[in-house]
Amino acid sequence: MTSDTTEWLLRCEEPWTRYRTLTDLLGRPESTPEVRQAREAMLAHPRVQSLAKEAATWPGGPIRRHNDASHALYKLSTLADFGLQAGDAGLDATITAVLARQSIDGAFQSLVNIPQAFGGSGEDTWTWVLCDAPTLLYVLLAMGLGQDPRVQSAVHHLVGLVEENGWRCVAAPELDKFRGPGRRSDPCPIANVLILKALARAQGSFDPAVARRGVEMLLEHWEHRRERKPYLFGMGTDFCRLKYPFVWYDILHVADVLSQFPIVYGDRRFQEIVAAITAQADEAGQYTAGSMYRSWSGWSFADKKRPSPCLTFLVLRIQKRCGMC
Repeated sequence: MTSDTTEWLLRCEEPWTRYRTLTDLLGRPESTPEVRQAREAMLAHPRVQSLAKEAATWPGGPIRRHNDASHALYKLSTLADFGLQAGDAGLDATITAVLARQSIDGAFQSLVNIPQAFGGSGEDTWTWVLCDAPTLLYVLLAMGLGQDPRVQSAVHHLVGLVEENGWRCVAAPELDKFRGPGRRSDPCPIANVLILKALARAQGSFDPAVARRGVEMLLEHWEHRRERKPYLFGMGTDFCRLKYPFVWYDILHVADVLSQFPIVYGDRRFQEIVAAITAQADEAGQYTAGSMYRSWSGWSFADKKRPSPCLTFLVLRIQKRCGMC
């Protein structure tokens, strides 16, 4: 991480990137004037306000495919990534609506429509699968509700679902016929990413051995990526393209999640993942999107022609966490 790159991030027109650069890369406290100024600018920015309005439509229609980056679920998770908290930008009503939909087993529910061909009813149903419930839990934890008993219940529910090889394709009991396109005993790569992302915010409230199973699952997938595609998730050319927001299974998402667990720092496989990312820097040490979600067109991280401050920050934060810069 060079001073020139950091200065470029601090001068960029993205207050969410400036805010996270100050706090995550430079370690500036929230109470400092420059951090407060960046945060206020972020909350006032038209793009952030628009995201908050779209998130406020929760549930925003049923989830029909879990990689639909335009869904309100991912507007919420991106706001959480930026650092918004409960009480910001009129989010309280949205958070209340999420908390109100909790299953008896602890998972937070989404409005989902699973076709009959995939074991669903073909109707809009409030339920959960491990492709959405962990993201809702991440949002609540990241936005400061970690001490809420309902949130703790959801954490314990996810912890209780782990198997020896990580988390498998699991859904609510009422969806007993639903399962993704893989062997029942296989771990589901995207479920492991999303669950670890949530649990990273709750470390200390469960046995670390639980997280290690999910971490090892992802590292093993990288090690055997040429032979294995569990649940059709591969780690090929498309996987290695830099992409944001964090919606589905791609290299930056996986690396960002893994980097929050110090047990990976000395692991050769993790270091290879990071090297595959940093090899994509330009001469100035900046990063450009290799892939993008069309529904996020207009954001720098969805511009495949120019370097993105946001993407560059995300890569530098991974390196910072691991002591690589």
